[in-house]
Amino acid sequence: MADLILFNKPFQVLCQFTDEPTKDGQKRRATLADWIRIPNIYPAGRLDYDSEGLLLLTSDGGLQHRIASPEQKMPKTYWVQVEGEISASAIDQLAAGVTLKDGRTRAAKAREMDEPELWPRVPPVRQRNTVPTSWLELTITEGRNRQVRRMTAAVGFPTLRLIRYRIGDWSLDGVEPGKYRKIPVNLPTTPKSAKRPIPTKSGKTPRRRRSS
Repeated sequence: MADLILFNKPFQVLCQFTDEPTKDGQKRRATLADWIRIPNIYPAGRLDYDSEGLLLLTSDGGLQHRIASPEQKMPKTYWVQVEGEISASAIDQLAAGVTLKDGRTRAAKAREMDEPELWPRVPPVRQRNTVPTSWLELTITEGRNRQVRRMTAAVGFPTLRLIRYRIGDWSLDGVEPGKYRKIPVNLPTTPKSAKRPIPTKSGKTPRRRRSS
């Protein structure tokens, strides 16, 4: 059993617990330490400074790997506000996969959605009266750098606001912005025969002592 923290990360908060002041003396950016006072926990995956929504944290290395490892292909669902009235062809392109500078994205789930009931963003999204916006729900199974923003830009609809709503079976439901809740998670048991000894500092695996 391990504890998992479901945190609703606000806009412009770093996904780490420390930040160094800039060379020009500017004040450090907001970090997780400004919101969470639980020792020895670490993010399982990342969420961009200018993105909002669900961030998972744990002190359990196995659970952290299970969530964050690209090999797991854990689905992540985002609510995305884009500039313009998104077209059906753009939705189809996002679902089929789009070509980015670092290669083609995997097939995804994409659909247009009504504007969700959300907390106000601080500062608010800059909008132009002459340019409409629309919302879509996008579920991906990979985590490239700023992937969702690059995907929507590639099909002609720049992202204005990005909220991660769900990771795997866990969602933002019931978690207000800047708040978190702790839940227990059952981890799969590992057979004793599959457990590996921890290497020594020399890098060599210690030999088992024979019983007399």
